[in-house]
Amino acid sequence: MLMYVVTGGGTGLGRAIALELDRNKERVLITGRREAPLAAVARETDGRIGYLAGDNAEPAVARELAAAVTEPVQGLIHCAGGNPAIGRDDPDGLDEVAALLDETVAGNLRSAALTVTTLDEHLAADASVVLFGSIAAERGVGFYGPAKAAVASYAVGLAGQLGARGIRVNCVSPGYIAETEFFGGGLSAEREETLREQTALGRVGVPADAVGLVMFLLSPAARHVTAQTLHLNGGAHPTR
Repeated sequence: MLMYVVTGGGTGLGRAIALELDRNKERVLITGRREAPLAAVARETDGRIGYLAGDNAEPAVARELAAAVTEPVQGLIHCAGGNPAIGRDDPDGLDEVAALLDETVAGNLRSAALTVTTLDEHLAADASVVLFGSIAAERGVGFYGPAKAAVASYAVGLAGQLGARGIRVNCVSPGYIAETEFFGGGLSAEREETLREQTALGRVGVPADAVGLVMFLLSPAARHVTAQTLHLNGGAHPTR
């Protein structure tokens, strides 16, 4: 039996993707740093979705993930990450700058690299790996933008490494997606309206938009799509 691994699966996009996979009768394992939201997803699916709590940026946790995987992984969706600068005061002095930079890179790039590396031998011959970047990579948002740009670049190199095994690797780069915990306490109505106005479609994204794109990338219909960054922002960042 094949399985799917979704990091950051307790909340936001990861949760929405995991629940859609469960609706499709797939075997799913989710991970995340907080046990409570992971357990809530497990309860919501009557225990069909398994979970492992821990920070995938830590090698010991990555090893635990590999040990917990008992079937070939058909799809690896890495949603874990985030911008730790949100809700904090600006760093004061070099030590605080260095600490914020390290935390941002670890939560986004290092967590992706350790997750993919630890599951490498578990990936099925025609598996699909989906990493999550951000529109921030195009707009230069503190350390978060550069960290997400690194994730997109990492996906390109991975696609070259894994392509000989028939494994595809792509990066989904969302713009603003409402109905998630990304911004902590949420955005003001004025800020959300500004982000809506930046789109060509005149609406902000919702988790279902990301779910649809990821399901495509996991499917045989995307068998010739790899090494790509797919922008999901309603036209807020056109690529041409």
